[in-house]
Order: sequence, then C-alpha cells, then structure tokens
Amino acid sequence: MSFFGSEIVKNELNEIKLLQEQLSSNVLSYYSMTRQQKVDYIKVLEDLLEKQKVLYARLSLSDDPSAIEMKERLNESVKMMGVDVDKNVNNVFSQLEKVIETVKMDLHES
Repeated sequence: MSFFGSEIVKNELNEIKLLQEQLSSNVLSYYSMTRQQKVDYIKVLEDLLEKQKVLYARLSLSDDPSAIEMKERLNESVKMMGVDVDKNVNNVFSQLEKVIETVKMDLHES
C-alpha cells in the first residue's frame, strides 16, 4: 500500500486540513478575541503543529516514493521562505514551538 493510501495517513491529513481551516477562518479576528478565545486558538495551533510533526516523522521514515517526494517538497518550501533549516523541517517545528510558548506566556501575563 502506498504511503498516502494508508487510512492512518488519510485520517491525519484530514485532521490537519480541518485544523488549518479552523485556524485560517479565525486568524483575522485574533486581535479582537477575548483572552479565552486566544487561549483556545493557540491550543488549536499547538494541535496542528503536533500533527504536522507526526506526519513529517512518518514521511521521514517512509521509503515510499510519494512520501519521499512530499518530504523533499516540504524542505524546499521552507528554504524558499528563507528559513535556513539545513534541509530539516524539524528545526522549523522547534522554532514554531518556541513562538507558541512565547505567545502563551504573553497571554498568561495579560
């Protein structure tokens, strides 16, 4: 079975898509949200990041040509955004986790 034919991968991709849609539909109203709404929004962002990390790990472990190709495209996309990741998206994930933690700390202080 191909990487993207796996029910687990299909479910993960669907969950990622739903979380992305949820976040994108609310991103413009973030600054007008209540503190609790912002906390909830950040929680969804954390969930999305965790699912993306798991998917990337699966891509990295797979020898399926379609998975290898997707991983290479992700790495190239990150490089095109100007992020020096030494061809490793995990560095981007780590940077994003730090940003999320900073935002959470700011929310708790306000």
